[in-house]
Amino acid sequence: MTDYALGQGTGPLRGLRVVELAGIGPGPHAAMLLADLGADVVRVERPGGATSAGPRETDLLTRGRPSVAMNLKDPDAVATVLDLVEGADVFLEGMRPGAAERLGLGPEECHARNPRLVYARMTGWGQDGPLAPTAGHDLNYIGLSGSLHGLGQSPERPMFPSNLLGDFGGGSTYLVIGVLAALLEARASGRGQVVDAAIVDGSAHLNAMLASMIASGGWREERAANLLDGGMPFYDVYETADGRHMAVGSLEPQFYAELVERLGLADALPDRYDVAQHDTLRTALAERFRERTQAEWAEVFDGSDACCTPILPLTEAAEHPHLKARGTYVERDGLLQPAPAPRFSRTAPTLSTGPSVPGGQSRAALEAWGVSGVDALIESGAVVQP
Repeated sequence: MTDYALGQGTGPLRGLRVVELAGIGPGPHAAMLLADLGADVVRVERPGGATSAGPRETDLLTRGRPSVAMNLKDPDAVATVLDLVEGADVFLEGMRPGAAERLGLGPEECHARNPRLVYARMTGWGQDGPLAPTAGHDLNYIGLSGSLHGLGQSPERPMFPSNLLGDFGGGSTYLVIGVLAALLEARASGRGQVVDAAIVDGSAHLNAMLASMIASGGWREERAANLLDGGMPFYDVYETADGRHMAVGSLEPQFYAELVERLGLADALPDRYDVAQHDTLRTALAERFRERTQAEWAEVFDGSDACCTPILPLTEAAEHPHLKARGTYVERDGLLQPAPAPRFSRTAPTLSTGPSVPGGQSRAALEAWGVSGVDALIESGAVVQP
């Protein structure tokens, strides 16, 4: 795609303008979220492209927005970004603290051009504190925030959920929440502000319920020892005859009753409230689940309130009847991908464009945003159009 026009997206954020200074992980995910919901996002990146999770043609974190390639060591390129900022509502950046300022694109420079701008910053450690200038990754942030310690069912070591909890749960999600909150405030005050979204803060905030349970004495800081961490046999994962797994979440008595009824074990199990019998109960459930394949158990529990469901890989999840009915996953240009979320009753979001090639829309996007002298910028090398 080399052409581009404003207003191609749908959804409740249509008309919102966002400048994204390209990074990796949670920053692009946040920009994708905003673009999915209808915002006009322009991705500014170096000519070679920012590091991504794979080939750009399959990098879904770059979908829904054009890419403009710039040499930000060139003052004319920096001036062009500030021209974009002047017409934007939001600026997203995910560099180490101080890096944007050294480029001449810090909050002071941007707010001088656009006082209403929401300047959103995505980092792991935050903009201040002893660790702010140091490197880190998802695993480090969730480890230090108290989020990783209790994960997994092995008492010997924590198990981490790839980079879902930190980068995307505590990172991009909270960045978008901060952006939307600051935009609402700016409508009332007429003034923008800086949003400091740190993965260590967001992943800690996700622990609010856990902190409550610890305070009440209802949670031990041990793995596989509590209600929701595999400590209870009726909230756990069980292997099936074909080496696959079922997720059992039968917490409430009525759901547990349906579980054991459909398992054919209603009169053969010890009292689930007797902790001394939990090993016996877990063994009985495990042995029963190993008697049939995952598909067979999925059929047994289909449509029930037993809270027992198959654990599916992504490509199979996309084919599950419920997700198919909702269109949770879609195929676009040969790429299987999650559809925009959440849903809206009037302003339904739709996918606008697929992954972008670095600099593939430099000329078209800058012209659509009203930047003048684009030909001269390309000729000088400040802007690159492949």
